[in-house]
Amino acid sequence: MVLLGVGVVVAGFAVAYLGFQKYGPKAVETEQLGYMVVDDATLEVRIKVTRDDPQQAVVCFVRAMDRDSAEVGRREVLVPGSDSTSVQVSTTVKTSARASAGDIYGCSDQIPGYLRTSAQ
Repeated sequence: MVLLGVGVVVAGFAVAYLGFQKYGPKAVETEQLGYMVVDDATLEVRIKVTRDDPQQAVVCFVRAMDRDSAEVGRREVLVPGSDSTSVQVSTTVKTSARASAGDIYGCSDQIPGYLRTSAQ
């Protein structure tokens, strides 16, 4: 009985650890502040990026979707390091069809070389 109890407690800690790793606080959090359809081929998207380390540059992937939620445009946005933990960024996404919504696909600290070079 005691061994079974210890096994259940250890399994509980393992599940809690894995859940925290997957769903716990992340080093980079994003929030969509809004979007505006400029014309049939352009969408303006505003986002807020909050980082644990504000000096760390990140790249965010912003996309435009049509009425059927199909992606009609995507853009990588470099968010350079700053003194502020949270920054607001506005970007323009060119689209292949009229967009009806904008979305943040995600952010990463793995910045492609071509974006890193332009930031220096």
